[in-house]
Amino acid sequence: MRPVPTVLILLGVILSASLGVWQYQRAQMRLARQAQIEQAERAPVIALGDRAYSLADVTHRRVRVTGRFLTNRVVYLDNRPRNELPGFYVVMALQVSPEHVVLVNRGWLPRDLRDREAIMPYATPAGDVTVEGIATQDPSRAFELGHGGSAAGLAIRQNLDVADYARETSLPLQPFVIMQTNDTGDHLLRDWPAPASGADRNYGYMAQWFGLSLILAVLGLRIAYRRGRQQHGAGMSA
Repeated sequence: MRPVPTVLILLGVILSASLGVWQYQRAQMRLARQAQIEQAERAPVIALGDRAYSLADVTHRRVRVTGRFLTNRVVYLDNRPRNELPGFYVVMALQVSPEHVVLVNRGWLPRDLRDREAIMPYATPAGDVTVEGIATQDPSRAFELGHGGSAAGLAIRQNLDVADYARETSLPLQPFVIMQTNDTGDHLLRDWPAPASGADRNYGYMAQWFGLSLILAVLGLRIAYRRGRQQHGAGMSA
């Protein structure tokens, strides 16, 4: 077997096997993070009071808060299908006190198929209401080319960033969003999809890299075997 092909095949085996190991490690990291999220969601409910919280305080934790919905501070997140039906996520500000406001993803609302800009009617509790849910960094993100679909001032947007919305509205927002889970009589749907770890994709890539490594190894052995037979035959004939 010639030195150059041998080195190239050996490097290919090592590189592809290393990438397979890397994908395996990535999958394990994702599974560990998923386990942490599930553990946080099983932890006792945090009753949010009249103070500022950080993301680290509440992310993925179940929370409970009482306040008043600000119906003039609502954003409808577009392109959020449910069972193949188009619809919106209704994200509304909840005023806990004059100094503290939190965004609540109240649930899913079907789109009016006759008018893309129309919002189907839904109920909003008057006065103080208690909201329970899971605290997350953002209400939900969808693929977006550029930022025109999420420009400030739009009622219907593709995405919503908490910090940007705080600057836009001058609201003293907490740095997280509550994915509401309790029923407040508004007829919005809240069967939130469970967050996927993404480890399956890493396992798929891992299998591809290990498969390539195996193919290269078999190819190298086959070439070495044939080369050895040729050299042996040449020696016998000499």
